[in-house]
Amino acid sequence: MITPTVGPTTRIRMSDAKRSLLPLLRLASPALPIGGFSYSEGLEAAVAHGWVHDAQSAAAWLGDQLRLNQARGDLSAVAQLIAAWRAHDEARITTLAQWIHETRESTELRLQTEQMGRSLLIWLKQSQWATPEQIAWCERLRPSHPLVMALALSCTTASLQEALETYAFSWAENLVQAALKSIPLGQSAGQQVLQTLCAQIPQAVADALAREDDERLVFAPMLAILSSRHESQYSRLFRS
Repeated sequence: MITPTVGPTTRIRMSDAKRSLLPLLRLASPALPIGGFSYSEGLEAAVAHGWVHDAQSAAAWLGDQLRLNQARGDLSAVAQLIAAWRAHDEARITTLAQWIHETRESTELRLQTEQMGRSLLIWLKQSQWATPEQIAWCERLRPSHPLVMALALSCTTASLQEALETYAFSWAENLVQAALKSIPLGQSAGQQVLQTLCAQIPQAVADALAREDDERLVFAPMLAILSSRHESQYSRLFRS
C-alpha cells in the first residue's frame, strides 16, 4: 500500500479546516453551559397529549418544527444576524434582536431564549470569545439565544451555511435528548430520530438563507398553544 504524501499545502488545508471546525463543535456541544437540556420547547406537552409517543412520531414532530418554525424563523434571523455582527451593523442587529423577542409566542419560550442568551453571553465573556465591546452591545439589546449564538458564530471563520448547520444541529440534539427523557426512548431510537433530522438540516438551512425580511416568520399555532398549556401542566420534567 502506498502512503500518500502530506506536503505543505495539505497541512495548510488541514489546519484551516481544524480552525473552522473546532469552534463549531464547541458551540454545538451539549456540554455548553447554557441550560439547553432543561427545555423541550413544547415537546413534553405533545407527549402528554399523546401526539408524540414513539421514535417515528418524535421524528415527524421535530421535523415539522425544524421545517416550519426554525427554517422560516430563527435560522433565517441567525443568518442575518451573523452577517450584521461581522459588518458591525448596529441598526440591523437591533432590528433583528427586537424581532426575536416579539416572536416568542408564550411566556415559557420567552424566558427560555432570555435565560439561554444570558448564560451564553456569560460564557462568551469568560472565554474571551467575543470582544468587550460586542459583549456590552449584546447586553444593551436584551440578550436572546439566537442573538448571542449569532455573535458567537460570527467570531468563527465558518461560512453562513456551516454556522447555520451548527445552530440547527445543536437545536436538534437538545430536542432529541428531551424526547429520550419524556417519551421515553432508548439511545438507539434517539439516534435514529437525530439521523432523520440531520438529513433534513441542509434543506432547512437552504430555506433559511433564501428568505428575505418580509418572508421571515414564526407561525406555529399548535406549538404556541402547547407551550402555553405546558406552563400549568401537572407533571413536568422540563421548563418549556
